[in-house]
Amino acid sequence: MALEGLDGAGKRTLVGKVTTLLEERGLSVGTVAFPRYGDSVHADLGAEALKGRHGDLAESVYGMAIVWATDRKAAVHDLEELLTRYDVVILDRYVASNAAYGAARLHQAADGDFVGWIEELEFGRLALPRPNLQIYLDVPVDVAGERARGREAADSARALDAYERDGGLQARTGAVYRELADSNWISPWWVVGPDTDPGAIAEKLALSYGDHGAP
Repeated sequence: MALEGLDGAGKRTLVGKVTTLLEERGLSVGTVAFPRYGDSVHADLGAEALKGRHGDLAESVYGMAIVWATDRKAAVHDLEELLTRYDVVILDRYVASNAAYGAARLHQAADGDFVGWIEELEFGRLALPRPNLQIYLDVPVDVAGERARGREAADSARALDAYERDGGLQARTGAVYRELADSNWISPWWVVGPDTDPGAIAEKLALSYGDHGAP
């Protein structure tokens, strides 16, 4: 399953809590966070571009989308291995993030050309595994932005990038995410709010996968 949300939504925290709760129920859990900063040259190039390096790369919506997509493609072997070893695999961001942010940058909706292009690129040409579930952590833009700024203040290594500093982009991205969720793009979606009890999410996942492992 993939957990999606805006920058600063609290995805990392939620993944950690849900993982702990699932493990307490006897399920084994593997996790991957995309982009894989520090572990993937593709992800690092993308991060550097968003902070002003590599010429005009960051200005290209399609160019940046390919950078993020190739990061995931390079992780396919690892993903397949995780799927064989663990009952539940949780991805902190996945293909939907590319679709939502790119469409928002182009001022398109979820039914626009860009989202269709992402689907063909990542699930078609690059043959990435399709998630069986996607969860959207729907947090107000101002709350997510405040959290992101607080994260930056607490850790200089987590300075905001061009996407995170653009409040308008974040708002449009949230709208595209909600449209993707409403249409169950690629797989079923759950939408949860910032006050959703992680225990409730873990309980639903445990029922989906089985308390003693997925069949």
